[in-house]
Amino acid sequence: MRLVRRSVASQRARWLAPLVAIGFTLLVCAALVAWAGAPVLQTYGLLFEGAFGSRFALSETLTRAIPLIFTGLSAAVAFRARLFNIGAEGQLYAGALAAVAVGGLHGGEGFAAPDALLYAGMILAAMAAGALLLLIPAWFKARLSVDEVVTTLLLNFIVLLFVSAMLDGPMKDPAGMGWPQSVALKGELEFDKLLDKTRLHAGLWWALGSVAVITLINRYTRLGLQMRAVGANAQASAFLGLPVRAVIIKTALLSGALAGLAGVSEVAGRTSYVTLDMSPGYGYTGIVIAMLAALSPLGVVLAAVFVAGMLVGADSMSRIVAVPTYIADVIVAVALIAMLVATMLTQFKVQWTSSRTSSN
Repeated sequence: MRLVRRSVASQRARWLAPLVAIGFTLLVCAALVAWAGAPVLQTYGLLFEGAFGSRFALSETLTRAIPLIFTGLSAAVAFRARLFNIGAEGQLYAGALAAVAVGGLHGGEGFAAPDALLYAGMILAAMAAGALLLLIPAWFKARLSVDEVVTTLLLNFIVLLFVSAMLDGPMKDPAGMGWPQSVALKGELEFDKLLDKTRLHAGLWWALGSVAVITLINRYTRLGLQMRAVGANAQASAFLGLPVRAVIIKTALLSGALAGLAGVSEVAGRTSYVTLDMSPGYGYTGIVIAMLAALSPLGVVLAAVFVAGMLVGADSMSRIVAVPTYIADVIVAVALIAMLVATMLTQFKVQWTSSRTSSN
C-alpha cells in the first residue's frame, strides 16, 4: 500500500471532508458511549441540547467560542506561512496582563485619560504584548533557523511564571483577600453584554471582525499571497525574490496580536481580572481548531463553535446520563484525527500493490 498524489484535488471532496470526518467521529464515539452503558441517541441529544438547545445554552457556547476563534485564527495565520506557533497560550496571558496594566492600573479616580483612550490603549496593548512575544521566536527562526515549536512552547511556561509573579506582586488585587489575582479592570472598559442575563459579550463582534480582516488579507493583499508562497516552499520563494524573513516576521506579529486579543476578550468580556486559571488551554485548543478548519478563517468560526458546543454540552449531558464529561475531549480529539486523514485523502489516493510488484 502506498499513497499517490492526485493529479487534481476535487473541490467537492474538500467540502465533504469535514462532514465525513464529523460523521466518522460520531460513529466512533457512539461505541464509547454504548460501552459506558448509556443510550447513544439520548446522550448525543443531551450533548447538543446542552450546547444549542436554549437561549442560555447557545449564549454559553458562543461565549466559550470567542477566545477559541482568536486562538484558532492565530494558529491558522501562522501555520499558513509554516510558522508553527505553539505559544498562543502564553500570548493570550500576555495580552490579558497588558490589558489590565492599561485598564486596571490607570491611576485611580484622578486619572485624566478619557475612557475612550483607555479602551483603545487596552486593545492595542494586548495586541502588542501578544505580537512582541511571538516576535522573539520568529526572529530566531528567521535569522538563526531555530525551531519555533520549541521556543514558543517554552515561552508559555515563562509567561505563566511571570504572570504568577505579577499576581503575587505589583499587580495583586489588594481587595482579593490574598487570592492570586490582578486588580480589576475599570468597569467602563468592560465589553457590553449582548444578551441580558447571559455572559455573551461584545468580544464576539471583535472575533468576527478579525475573521473578516484575515479573510481579506489572505485573499486580496500581497502579504496574504506571500504567506501562502512561503508556506508552500520557502526556498523557492527566496529564489524568486520574496522577502522570506520579512514575511515570517509580519506573520508572527499578526498571529501574536490575534492571540493577545483572546486575552483582552476574556478580561474585558468575562472575568474583569487576570488569574492563573483564566484559560483552560484555549491557546492549545486553538491549534486543534485551526487544523479542523483547514486553516480557513470562516472554518475557524465553525470549528470553534463546534468545539465550544462539545465542551459546554458535555457538562449538561454528564448530569443526566452516566457518561463523563471527558467524552467531549475524546470527540474533539477523534474529530481532529479524522479531519487530518480526510484532508490527506483529498490530496492523495491509496494505491494497493501486490507483493510481487513491490519486490520487483
